[in-house]
Amino acid sequence: MPVSFAYVAKETTSNLLRNLLMTVAAVLTVAVSLWLVGGALLLKQGVTRATIQWKGGVELSIFLKPEVEQNQIDAVRRELGNMPEVKRVKFVDQDAAFEEFKQIVNVKDYNDVVTAKDLPPSFRVVPTKAELVETIGERFRAQPGVSEVVYAKDTINRLLSVTRKRQIAFFGLAAVVLVSATVLILNTIQLAIFARRREVAVMKLVGATNWFIRLPFMLEGMAQGLVGAAVAFIGVYVLRNVVMDLITDPSFAPVESLAARATDAVGTGMFLLVVGAFVGAIGSAIAVRRFLDV
Repeated sequence: MPVSFAYVAKETTSNLLRNLLMTVAAVLTVAVSLWLVGGALLLKQGVTRATIQWKGGVELSIFLKPEVEQNQIDAVRRELGNMPEVKRVKFVDQDAAFEEFKQIVNVKDYNDVVTAKDLPPSFRVVPTKAELVETIGERFRAQPGVSEVVYAKDTINRLLSVTRKRQIAFFGLAAVVLVSATVLILNTIQLAIFARRREVAVMKLVGATNWFIRLPFMLEGMAQGLVGAAVAFIGVYVLRNVVMDLITDPSFAPVESLAARATDAVGTGMFLLVVGAFVGAIGSAIAVRRFLDV
């Protein structure tokens, strides 16, 4: 028996409206669970971006003052070059630091108030042995023109310790709520099929295929998942904008590097739409299956 688009659309819409309260509950549950997933993913992306300067095995960074003089830069470079403890050195000037800054934080969100001249140049240092990091760093703390010495291990560990537990909590809670959403969708579909069980039985007797019967109910579940995911998408984007507004306040400077870009939020939202559709389809497929054995 061929499946008519008009028939599928009519049946799907009818099923969604027939159990409106359960539909709304399922949509909201999906939205909350996927919003938590989206928040955790944005946090992870922020941590990845915040540690971008440590790629390539850099163990410490010697940050110079923005107004450092050339002779002071040369003095630090010479001393690093003469140290047998140093394996590799890379100098990052203010223009390169600004390009790196734009990868870490979306500059447009700061109304372009930050320029290359505001950012400190730095030396990225890889020691011959990891245990020599502090030995090297301590020699430059009081050096003229040096602002601070930052160790990669300490910075990364601090970022990870701040975010790891939160990510686990977000994903754990999201998993529980997502299972609840799947069960709600399953129950909503089962109620719709139960109310039409005699009609389903008649359709089977006159030769309707399982897919002819199943498709409207699966689309119903998919629609619930997609709408919930769309709500979560909006929530994730709003969350990202709220965070960006907050971190422009100086009191939130420590979390500035964890900010996610608008493109991160959009990419995460697209992923949530796929997950929402999948969850809805799976829940409805399970619900329909038991009623097809007539």
